[in-house]
Amino acid sequence: MSIYQRLRHRVRVNRLCGLILLGALSFSAGPAFGEHTRARLVPAADLVRPGDTVLMAVPLHMDAGWHTYWKNPGESGMATTIQWVLPPGITAGEIQWPAPEKMSEGDLTIYVYTNDATLLVPLKFAPDLPPGSVTLLAKLSWLECEVQCVPGSATVQTTLKIGAETRPSPAAADLPSWQKNIPAAENLVKAVAWWEQAPNGNARPLAIQWQAGAGAGQPDFYPDASDDFEIQVATETVPAEPGKMQIRKVVKKSAPDWPGEISGLLIQKTGAERQAYQVKLRVAPTPPAAGTAAGTVAKTPALIAVLPLWKILLYAFLGGLILNVMPCVLPVIALKILGFVGQAKDDARRVRYLGLIYALGVLVSFLALAGLVIGVKAAGHSAGWGMQFGNPQFLVGLTVLVTLVALNLFGLFEIQLGGNVMGAAGELASKHGAAGAFFNGVLATILATPCTAPFLGAALGFAFTQSAPFIVLVFLVVGLGLAAPYVVLSWQPAWLKFLPKSGAWMIHFKVAMGFPMLLTAVWLLSLVPRHFGDRSSWLTFFLVVVAMAAWAYGEFVQRRNTRRGLALALVLTLLAGDYWYVLERQLHWRNAGPESPLEQASTTTADGIAWQPWSAENVARARAEGHPVLVDFTADWCLTCQVNKKLSIEIPQVQARIKQLQVTALLGDYTKTPEAITAELNRYGRVGVPLVLIFPADLNRPPVVLPEVLTPGIVLSALDQVAATSATQK
Repeated sequence: MSIYQRLRHRVRVNRLCGLILLGALSFSAGPAFGEHTRARLVPAADLVRPGDTVLMAVPLHMDAGWHTYWKNPGESGMATTIQWVLPPGITAGEIQWPAPEKMSEGDLTIYVYTNDATLLVPLKFAPDLPPGSVTLLAKLSWLECEVQCVPGSATVQTTLKIGAETRPSPAAADLPSWQKNIPAAENLVKAVAWWEQAPNGNARPLAIQWQAGAGAGQPDFYPDASDDFEIQVATETVPAEPGKMQIRKVVKKSAPDWPGEISGLLIQKTGAERQAYQVKLRVAPTPPAAGTAAGTVAKTPALIAVLPLWKILLYAFLGGLILNVMPCVLPVIALKILGFVGQAKDDARRVRYLGLIYALGVLVSFLALAGLVIGVKAAGHSAGWGMQFGNPQFLVGLTVLVTLVALNLFGLFEIQLGGNVMGAAGELASKHGAAGAFFNGVLATILATPCTAPFLGAALGFAFTQSAPFIVLVFLVVGLGLAAPYVVLSWQPAWLKFLPKSGAWMIHFKVAMGFPMLLTAVWLLSLVPRHFGDRSSWLTFFLVVVAMAAWAYGEFVQRRNTRRGLALALVLTLLAGDYWYVLERQLHWRNAGPESPLEQASTTTADGIAWQPWSAENVARARAEGHPVLVDFTADWCLTCQVNKKLSIEIPQVQARIKQLQVTALLGDYTKTPEAITAELNRYGRVGVPLVLIFPADLNRPPVVLPEVLTPGIVLSALDQVAATSATQK
């Protein structure tokens, strides 16, 4: 259909609507406009603090067979509009539109909503608003159609209070399901667009390509409306390289220049399940080079202030506190106990001082982590808790560092801070002075990041969506929670009397503590093959030579008075040769293997559970076939994940229940922190693993989200809940 024909059709529709409107006005007792569509106004919070932003939901319910229109109605129709009447100091943002359905009526194609659709609008409350009640009013207009089209309108309003905090309303529980229908705004698909050919008159073929998971279904693109050009409805699927989708659309222009940018929704449809991504793409004149992404993805305002600030900070503090008993941090806890025993003979003032220095080491480390998160977000990527463990160079460096700490605890070398770097790292971990306290704080933070604790996921999930100052604040509070037990103990020196008296046993205890630290190094070493493959065995060789150099340093440089210079030169030569030959020539540690978005085996079987790789398409396919789905987002470096899996999931009772219910088990491997899984974690308010979801077979029901730390009872209860849902559906 040409632009002229399209305009003629819209004129006919508008003329028909006008006649209907005049007819309705002629009868005072006639039906109210919009009798087939009902609207409400639902706030996310009923008490709002000045300066906060709160989402306002506008649910629309259409009678069976009737529909309203998306912001781009297509080749006919009219988009729903909202005119706000708000008190001074309250402003409304842009409408967040759920993904529409594509419908054809004869030779026309339109984008519509049927049954139910919920529009979301962020409202900003000025910082200087006085306390009290405010009334929010919205005037809605829409076009509702079945065979005929009828204009509809409604005025809806709600009242909320301005106060000292923001408190969720009872309706806030529905917000996750409403937000789930809003097209994803994260940079998940790395979409690009380019002109395929030279123009043919006022028409030109456009290619759109994006990254998609395995098994992704029918692709499409729903464009935003424009006065300067029209993207035709017809979509042609074009073969693309593995892991990508490509379509062809025809663009017809009505302005002198061809568009340099397009926006709209990328659609992936598999069975009854759909995924939609809101994108804004620059149109390149030629196909982009491999590995580049010319597109940018639009950002949708996040839901802000659903939880009050005090609760977020409380969760952050409790999460940091619980990190002290997570398995990742246990080796450092042993060192701190040893440090307190050594400090018992010191005066109370010095003990307090060292406790504060330890806390400073923790807080500085958390500030560095906050800076890393802010930098990653500023670069347009998705940030996650523990993401540095997906970096192979970080893993190699940390493995070497922890090995040196273990060797120092074993007594292979003892040096002062003025020595070389190799020894300094190990010495710092066992010193009882300020340097040792600070380094223990740093080491505790590094080893804590692969773990997520109860409360911590909710706090960080909220913080990662906020501005840089808020991220820094939450990270500092988590650090305070991690450091709190040691600060309290150092400021209560009387409690140190319950610890054993210092003596010769401390030497043996220090050596014994080297074994859990060495076990940590072995665990870190086990993560390396995921990045370097068969080359990883060279890192073991490198560590053996480092251990030999550490022994030689302690034996011939520290404990002897003759030819120390020659011995030191030989040790440094040994280390330099070890680094050059092993790390650079054999391991190629700065060039890990290529990473795929979801790098994992197609199917793995462990202890009776047939695990398949996670993708949104696999979830949709299994549910469309009538199967509940269990998704375990995990990582090799996440000890909490491994404990959950071995003690609460891969056990006979749970295996039997999974088989009985015919549950499809999917494994989301986050070891290399792929962005697709980071975005899925963010969707459920998490920024790190573990995350276990159990989806009912009913596509209309949300998944059951399990807590970070699992027990068999929690998993079985969730499976029974899903079974009850399936029975109700039948």
